[in-house]
Amino acid sequence: MEYGKRMLVLGATGGIGGAIAGAMLQAGWHVRGMARAGSDRVGAPGGIDWVTGDAMRRDDVIRAADGVDVIVHAVNPANYRNWAQLVLPMIDNTIAAARAVGGARVVLPGTIYNFDPAKTPVLGATSPQAPRSRKGRIRVQMEQRLQDAAPEVPALILRSGDFFGPGATRSSWFAQAMVKPGQPLRRIVNPARSAGHSWAYLPDLARAFALLLETPEALAPFERVQFRGLYDAEGTAMIDALQQACGHRLPVRRFPWWALRLLAPLGGFLREAAEITPYWSHPVELDNSRLERLIGPEPATPLTEAVRATLQDFGCLDAAPALRPASS
Repeated sequence: MEYGKRMLVLGATGGIGGAIAGAMLQAGWHVRGMARAGSDRVGAPGGIDWVTGDAMRRDDVIRAADGVDVIVHAVNPANYRNWAQLVLPMIDNTIAAARAVGGARVVLPGTIYNFDPAKTPVLGATSPQAPRSRKGRIRVQMEQRLQDAAPEVPALILRSGDFFGPGATRSSWFAQAMVKPGQPLRRIVNPARSAGHSWAYLPDLARAFALLLETPEALAPFERVQFRGLYDAEGTAMIDALQQACGHRLPVRRFPWWALRLLAPLGGFLREAAEITPYWSHPVELDNSRLERLIGPEPATPLTEAVRATLQDFGCLDAAPALRPASS
């Protein structure tokens, strides 16, 4: 195996972790995945070398990282339970494992929650991180711990908007709110409270990770870049793409934010989702100029094609006649 082509993915059974694993396998990397005993690996890419372990156990992570050059940290607590208590120990374990194997690069899929969307409509690598939510403050701490560990442990953070794409059926707004995986698309729920939302199609985002990691010599010891993806400036592009993908007009309903606030005390995904209401109320765009200096043009699948592939993977499209453009 060629040096620099060995990777451990923590969270390979999830949407973003699985997508990165798949992209790296296609690029010729050896990909190892760590998952808890009995975890559901259905939908994860074929070709992953699986080991059993728990991201909360440092010895498990160090053992799983033996011989790798890159560790992808795409893991979250199961069902988002005790998120605030577990997330920082998890990243500490990943940093310790990277250090133990001689300075493997830690890769973190970043989010927009580190920022106040009311004050930072365009996010760049040096934009001030002043989150208003608990989730955002913890995200800032995660990135700071990676920055503090560099250059002994190099790090790459690629920040993006909300995920959609094949495999992203859990903990994504597209799957959790707008459509219902496993059910034919009969209506669309729109969470947007204003125009200007950012989306990331997972295969494109994963390809960007792969392109960055193929040229490690171009990366700074602590590299923070942004993936622009789809910036829905008018707030209608994603809705229109869903209409086009299913081939006819569907009713569009507003997301019941009031109900989410009532259910937030139950914890888990509901509480995490309620905290990020401001990101649906203010425009947030990502500046990808640094990314494109490193890899060239950002990977970009045509939106309707990307949405159709997502819906097909989710089982939301009828086995129907050929799709036709939505009428106006």
